[in-house]
Amino acid sequence: MKKEYDFGGGKRGPVVTTHSGKTRITIRLDNDILAWFRDQVHRAGGGNYQTLINQALREHMSTKQEALEATLRRIIREEIRKAS
Repeated sequence: MKKEYDFGGGKRGPVVTTHSGKTRITIRLDNDILAWFRDQVHRAGGGNYQTLINQALREHMSTKQEALEATLRRIIREEIRKAS
Protein backbone atom coordinates (compact mmCIF):
# COMPACT_ATOMS: atom_id res chain seq x y z
CA MET A 1 0.00 0.00 0.00
CA LYS A 2 1.31 3.42 -0.92
CA LYS A 3 1.78 6.10 1.68
CA GLU A 4 0.02 8.64 -0.60
CA TYR A 5 -2.22 8.39 -3.63
CA ASP A 6 -2.74 10.94 -6.41
CA PHE A 7 -6.42 11.56 -7.15
CA GLY A 8 -5.69 14.56 -9.38
CA GLY A 9 -7.22 12.85 -12.44
CA GLY A 10 -10.25 11.59 -10.54
CA LYS A 11 -13.80 12.45 -11.52
CA ARG A 12 -16.70 13.20 -9.19
CA GLY A 13 -19.93 11.30 -9.40
CA PRO A 14 -21.15 7.72 -9.31
CA VAL A 15 -18.79 4.93 -10.25
CA VAL A 16 -21.55 3.01 -12.01
CA THR A 17 -23.83 4.96 -14.35
CA THR A 18 -27.55 4.23 -14.33
CA HIS A 19 -29.38 2.98 -17.39
CA SER A 20 -31.51 5.30 -19.46
CA GLY A 21 -35.09 5.39 -18.18
CA LYS A 22 -34.10 4.46 -14.63
CA THR A 23 -33.62 6.63 -11.56
CA ARG A 24 -31.54 5.71 -8.56
CA ILE A 25 -33.45 6.32 -5.32
CA THR A 26 -33.27 5.35 -1.69
CA ILE A 27 -36.32 3.49 -0.45
CA ARG A 28 -36.99 1.85 2.89
CA LEU A 29 -38.66 -1.54 2.72
CA ASP A 30 -39.61 -3.83 5.59
CA ASN A 31 -37.05 -6.59 6.13
CA ASP A 32 -39.57 -9.37 5.54
CA ILE A 33 -40.64 -7.91 2.20
CA LEU A 34 -37.07 -7.59 0.97
CA ALA A 35 -36.27 -11.10 2.21
CA TRP A 36 -39.30 -12.47 0.32
CA PHE A 37 -38.21 -10.90 -2.99
CA ARG A 38 -34.61 -12.09 -2.51
CA ASP A 39 -35.87 -15.60 -1.70
CA GLN A 40 -38.01 -15.62 -4.85
CA VAL A 41 -34.97 -14.77 -6.96
CA HIS A 42 -32.88 -17.40 -5.17
CA ARG A 43 -35.55 -20.09 -5.74
CA ALA A 44 -35.74 -19.15 -9.41
CA GLY A 45 -32.02 -19.85 -9.72
CA GLY A 46 -30.82 -16.27 -9.94
CA GLY A 47 -31.75 -12.89 -11.24
CA ASN A 48 -32.23 -9.49 -9.69
CA TYR A 49 -34.60 -8.86 -6.80
CA GLN A 50 -34.88 -5.19 -7.79
CA THR A 51 -36.21 -6.20 -11.20
CA LEU A 52 -38.73 -8.45 -9.46
CA ILE A 53 -39.89 -5.58 -7.24
CA ASN A 54 -40.19 -3.38 -10.35
CA GLN A 55 -42.32 -6.05 -12.08
CA ALA A 56 -44.56 -6.37 -9.02
CA LEU A 57 -45.11 -2.61 -8.95
CA ARG A 58 -45.90 -2.54 -12.68
CA GLU A 59 -48.39 -5.37 -12.27
CA HIS A 60 -50.07 -3.54 -9.40
CA MET A 61 -50.24 -0.34 -11.48
CA SER A 62 -51.81 -2.13 -14.44
CA THR A 63 -54.48 -3.88 -12.35
CA LYS A 64 -55.27 -0.95 -10.07
CA GLN A 65 -58.21 0.93 -11.54
CA GLU A 66 -59.74 2.50 -8.47
CA ALA A 67 -58.52 6.03 -7.75
CA LEU A 68 -56.72 6.65 -4.47
CA GLU A 69 -59.52 8.85 -3.12
CA ALA A 70 -62.13 6.20 -3.92
CA THR A 71 -59.98 3.54 -2.25
CA LEU A 72 -59.60 5.62 0.90
CA ARG A 73 -63.33 6.36 1.04
CA ARG A 74 -64.15 2.65 0.61
CA ILE A 75 -61.73 1.60 3.36
CA ILE A 76 -62.96 4.29 5.75
CA ARG A 77 -66.59 3.21 5.17
CA GLU A 78 -65.63 -0.43 5.83
CA GLU A 79 -63.82 0.51 9.03
CA ILE A 80 -66.74 2.65 10.25
CA ARG A 81 -69.12 -0.26 9.63
CA LYS A 82 -66.85 -2.62 11.57
CA ALA A 83 -66.61 -0.16 14.48
CA SER A 84 -70.40 0.31 14.68
